[in-house]
Amino acid sequence: MKKKSESAFFRKALLEWNNNLNHRELPWKSEQNPYFIWLSEVILQQTRAEQGLPYYLKFKKHYPTVQILANSKIDNILRDWQGLGYYSRARNLHETAKIIATEFNGEFPNTYDDLIKLKGIGDYTASAIASFAFGRQNAVLDGNVIRVLARYFGIEAPFDTSNGRKEFKNLATETMANSPSAAYNQAIMDFGATVCTPKKPLCADCPLSRNCFAYQKELIAFLPSKQKKLMIKDRFFYYLILKSENHIWIKKREGKDIWNSLWEFPLIEKTESIDLESFKKVEKTFSLPKNSVISISEKLSQRLTHQKIQSVFIEIDTNLEMPFTLGCQKVRINELKNYAFPKSILSYIRKIS
Repeated sequence: MKKKSESAFFRKALLEWNNNLNHRELPWKSEQNPYFIWLSEVILQQTRAEQGLPYYLKFKKHYPTVQILANSKIDNILRDWQGLGYYSRARNLHETAKIIATEFNGEFPNTYDDLIKLKGIGDYTASAIASFAFGRQNAVLDGNVIRVLARYFGIEAPFDTSNGRKEFKNLATETMANSPSAAYNQAIMDFGATVCTPKKPLCADCPLSRNCFAYQKELIAFLPSKQKKLMIKDRFFYYLILKSENHIWIKKREGKDIWNSLWEFPLIEKTESIDLESFKKVEKTFSLPKNSVISISEKLSQRLTHQKIQSVFIEIDTNLEMPFTLGCQKVRINELKNYAFPKSILSYIRKIS
């Protein structure tokens, strides 16, 4: 436990900054409707506020109540989510909306313990809803909060370990004590986003710098610390573009892999990158009929949390006999906008539409 005087100064200075100097304007700030708070928090998971803002406004317009969201088709929700990534968030959003609509009569649970039981709602989201909507003393813990706490109090424990996470959570709760929880939580998140930033923090203008451990010890660049190194898996996707006049073949992804329930073109996945020197080599590599390849796109890369997807689009002569359409459906090219695709495929579609 930190000294009460340390926590008291930290809390007081942070709230004063929030009242007088925090000019960060976002449409979900000061929101008290638990449904809209939930929407914003799910959208902002692993997403910058600037990127998430148009999606938040779109979802508020298309799904103004949790009941409407629950009654909507998942294909429509995924299409509205298109381009935001991490599509499991959208699927969990739909499933949880149905639970709230049916089991809770459309009313959000008002305690952390009940909220965290819902699908897709973890510690951070449950704390945010409990605090912002219901005034509960639940401290939020995200990357911004961890960075501020680690630097100010000199916490060297790796935040990506269970013990480190627990230490940060306890400290966040301690520093919040006896303060208006919504104001405190918003203040520390905004402070991390605008002042105590990952790179080039505004230490010269920081009201906390005189007592900040990392600033005084010149350890800003080293805190917070992380133990695990992220391992990135490379995957190589070769899409077969089967066009016939103004139609094209597409297929819905299934199973527990990435992009579940999104649409794609017929796919051949390889474990390593292939040097596509010529049409003949492509035809041989993928067992395609002779003289069937019309064109090969440049490689498009898409980075996910633990994976890097490299996609190549190979246009095929559809006048030939094609066995690749099993499980596919034929749609008009100008109707592709009605389907939800992963980001890399969406980029390709915009070029051919």
